[in-house]
Amino acid sequence: MSVLKKNIAANFGGGVWTGLMNLVFVPLYIHFLGIEAYGLIGIFATLLGMFALLDMGLSSTLNREMARLSVQEGKSREMRDFVRTLEILYWLAGLLISVAVIALSPFIAYHWVKAEHLSPQTVQTAIMIMGLAVAFQWPMGFYSGGLMGLQRQVLLNVINVVMATFRGLGAVLILWLVSPTVLAFFLWQIVISIVQTGLVVFFLWRSLPPAPEAPHFRLELLRNIWRFAAGMTGIIVTSTILTQTDKIILSRMLSLKVFGYYTLAGVVAMSLCRFIAPVFSATYPRLTNLVALGDKDGIINLYHKSAQLMSVLILPAALVVALFSKDLLLLWTRSPETAAHTYMLVSLLVMGTAIWGLINIPYALQLAYGWTRLSFYVNLVSVLLLVPLIIVLTKWYGVVGAASVWVMLNIGYLTFDIQIMHRRLLPAEKWRWYVEDVGRPFLAAVVVSSIGRLVIKSDWSPFLLIASLCLVSGTTLLAAACAANQLGAVTRFKPFLTRLRNGAISAAKTL
Repeated sequence: MSVLKKNIAANFGGGVWTGLMNLVFVPLYIHFLGIEAYGLIGIFATLLGMFALLDMGLSSTLNREMARLSVQEGKSREMRDFVRTLEILYWLAGLLISVAVIALSPFIAYHWVKAEHLSPQTVQTAIMIMGLAVAFQWPMGFYSGGLMGLQRQVLLNVINVVMATFRGLGAVLILWLVSPTVLAFFLWQIVISIVQTGLVVFFLWRSLPPAPEAPHFRLELLRNIWRFAAGMTGIIVTSTILTQTDKIILSRMLSLKVFGYYTLAGVVAMSLCRFIAPVFSATYPRLTNLVALGDKDGIINLYHKSAQLMSVLILPAALVVALFSKDLLLLWTRSPETAAHTYMLVSLLVMGTAIWGLINIPYALQLAYGWTRLSFYVNLVSVLLLVPLIIVLTKWYGVVGAASVWVMLNIGYLTFDIQIMHRRLLPAEKWRWYVEDVGRPFLAAVVVSSIGRLVIKSDWSPFLLIASLCLVSGTTLLAAACAANQLGAVTRFKPFLTRLRNGAISAAKTL
């Protein structure tokens, strides 16, 4: 098995398991803490996302530079000095994060969050603990980028799987046996973040090639990558605003309880990232290798295979979740009230996330070529439209209006971003991406999942409903895979499909 396939398999397995851990324990968090306290967990996730602004493009830069330098001879010292230089800057930013959150905790607790049952003192203490947790969890992205660039993605996923299990299981045990409070939850986040980040730091340095001298901070190395890092900073700033502004605005406009429902819907929708991230994380470093080697045929082949794999993985899952959101939420949470308040949000957010996932491979191609300007300007235009849209649609249609903005935003990306990108990169491959890589798997998945929605009834028994949803999910995935001609699924399933067709013809003749 090639390194690329191993990385995709490891990323996929690790992502699915990590996502499963996040989903499995959410009902227990709500059970012990209540939906209002769960809203604070949503604020914690928002803080993690917002402080990606201070990443300054360093994680993506480290990923790209490790991938580029690893295929060049005599670069071991430069690689180690590069990591040391960037990590010093990263930890300084982490210290700034911790101080900023703690300093802002009184304002957030007393003037921003609208809590009904939690006291402002409790909220403030929770925010302060969040500041410490963010400082230790936030550097994970930087060191993970280094391991991904070095093609050590199997190792990275082993660490993530183990720590995700301890993170979720440990939190539940603490809430159950020690203290069912949001403060205890966040204290556990600090402990697990320290351990996880420490492991990734250790293994990144072990994975770097040996050098005759100890690594040093070298300011001149920043001169070689500042353009790419600056472009990535612009993309990260605008992307963070795009993905976190809704939560910031809604945490102010909505009650903490309703914001908790929105957070829950966001958790379900973002579980698609467990399918998106594995393909992107494995494809991006390999595309960077191929660009450095000047292998255009290899770039085109990998681009289409990865794009079709992305479509096959996320479109069937997104369509099934969107069409059966209320049934799935009821089976998952066992709460009719939660399902009734959340299912429409889930349907909208999951479809927006699926569209966002489709453009990740074109985005990886842009980064592999070091072209960051397009994504920055497209994001900048989107930011100018996003804030007024969220405010207006939330006032008119409530939280459902806010969720619809995410769908509109990503349809815009799908329409304009791809068109502009392919004028410069792989211009002859644009319509092949639209038709073969996305269109065919989408059409096949829509037909099968829609038939399933017409047949399956919500009042069936839980066992029958679960079995039916599994069947619909499997057949939708199979249909999308067969429609993706680059993945070989058509050839692999051709004998089965031929027998199925012949059987149907024989049955028709008999009738």
